Amino acid sequence: MIEKGLGMADPVLKAPHHIAYRCRDAEETRAFYQDILGLPLKAALVFEEEPGTGRKLPYMHLFFAFGGGSYIAFFDVPDGATPDQFSPVWGMERHIALEVATMEELKAFKTRLREAGVGCFGPIDHHFVQSIYFYDPNGLNLEITVRAETHDQIMEKEAAQAGAMIREWSARTRPAKEKAGILPPRPI
Repeated sequence: MIEKGLGMADPVLKAPHHIAYRCRDAEETRAFYQDILGLPLKAALVFEEEPGTGRKLPYMHLFFAFGGGSYIAFFDVPDGATPDQFSPVWGMERHIALEVATMEELKAFKTRLREAGVGCFGPIDHHFVQSIYFYDPNGLNLEITVRAETHDQIMEKEAAQAGAMIREWSARTRPAKEKAGILPPRPI
C-alpha cells in the first residue's frame, strides 16, 4: 500500500515515456523502425558506462517517437550479447500493440510489411479491435491494431465485471500454478 502524503493528491501515471528492449544491431533496428514502420528516430546516444554502477560498458541507446509523444527505445549492447536473446518471443509472453486510426491504415501497414519481406498475419478480429502481427529484427512480437466502432462500449462493459472475472480465474487456475511452482502453496 502506498502511503499518501499530507495534503497531496495521489500521483498519476500519464502514459509510458518509453519502453525499452535490447537490439542486436542499431542500424538494422533503425532501418526497421524508421524506414518500414515510419517512426522518426529521435536520438542515438552513445554511452561508455553502465548507469548507476560506473562499470565500463559501451552501448548505444536509440529512441523512436510514436505519434502520441512516447517512444520505443533500444539498447545496442555488444558486451554479453548472444543469438538466443534475439529469438522470436511468443506474443503471449511479450508483445507491443501499436494503434492506428483506421482499417485502411492497418491494411496499408500489412502491405508495407509484406513488401519489405516481413512476415505478417491478420487482420484478426478480436471484436473490440482488429490486429495484424509480425516480428521485428530483434525477435520482438509486434501488433498493429485498430479499434472497432464499439470499442469503448465493450471496454466499459468489461471494466464493470473485470474484478469478479479475475477472482474467478485465479481460483480456477491456482491449483495448476501451485503444482507448476509458479505460485507458492497457500498456508493451511
